[in-house]
Amino acid sequence: MTNSLRKAKLPGIMFAGAMSLAACVSPTASIGGNYTKPIGGSPVTVNPTPYSAGLVCMGDYARAAGIAQPKIAVGRILDYTGKEDFEGGRRVTQGASLMAISAFAKAGARLVERFDTSVSELELKYANNKLIGDGVDDDYRKIHAGSIPGSDFYLVGGITELNSNIRSVGMDAYIGDMDVDDPKGSHGAKMFVINVGLDLRLVETQTLEVVDVISYQKQIIGRELSAGIFDFANGNIFDIGVGERAIEPIQLAVRSVVERAVLEMTANLYGASSPDVCAAIAVEGSDIASTNGVSGDYYEAYDNLPTNNGDTRESANRWHDKRDNAIEAALRGRQ
Repeated sequence: MTNSLRKAKLPGIMFAGAMSLAACVSPTASIGGNYTKPIGGSPVTVNPTPYSAGLVCMGDYARAAGIAQPKIAVGRILDYTGKEDFEGGRRVTQGASLMAISAFAKAGARLVERFDTSVSELELKYANNKLIGDGVDDDYRKIHAGSIPGSDFYLVGGITELNSNIRSVGMDAYIGDMDVDDPKGSHGAKMFVINVGLDLRLVETQTLEVVDVISYQKQIIGRELSAGIFDFANGNIFDIGVGERAIEPIQLAVRSVVERAVLEMTANLYGASSPDVCAAIAVEGSDIASTNGVSGDYYEAYDNLPTNNGDTRESANRWHDKRDNAIEAALRGRQ
């Protein structure tokens, strides 16, 4: 094939490639109403840290030992780092309070809501004006003194550190002959370390006495690898490169720091001296029903613990239309 013929066919090949990519997107909506089908579809999974199992152990230990678990409220755990990306907004999660609530739930703590009481306050306002009925004719919801339980302790604090580059190291190498026609190779490797820090305090609600203070930090590592080759062969140019870039998730690191702090505080509240209590529970066993797990905790509202879905919340396949046989059968039945 002559060079002129190759040059004539090259635009056609590029056009065909572009059209094959464009086939994934239609200029008109499909019957389902979309221009394209989203990629993905991985199942929803639990989001544990290395300390989640320890939190669950604390809940099991308190129940097995018959320890009266105090009522905990979680306040604002704010981002005090002030770090922002130019285009992406805040670099650190603004949901540390929610992470702390989940951590206490994993530990089987008795939680009372103080973080967002807007719905409760509106319900109370409506009930005070006799606007809320409870399904009985000419009846309205009564307001009873002392119906809302108080907290024994509350947790507050903040994310206080985000150091962007504690240390970094890298290497770049370029190998090749001086002859322009000989192949050339390149390789690069980089690593860097940042860290995030947290300061939390546990306060006794009635006296406002600070009974526990914890300050933790966690380092986060990132790496970048690259390799490539450049060569001329039979009148063609080959420029091939491969690479990988990965960084430990910053927000997951924040969750890890929060869970470690909550774990130490609950161990103090429950009187657990060391992780040995977990080993003792595993050896002795316990007949006490447990609802907390690495996904959180729930309230047994309808006395249905033996038959509800509590034991399957951590399964990646449950309720997924491509992974759960029961859901697949139900979908086939509807077709």
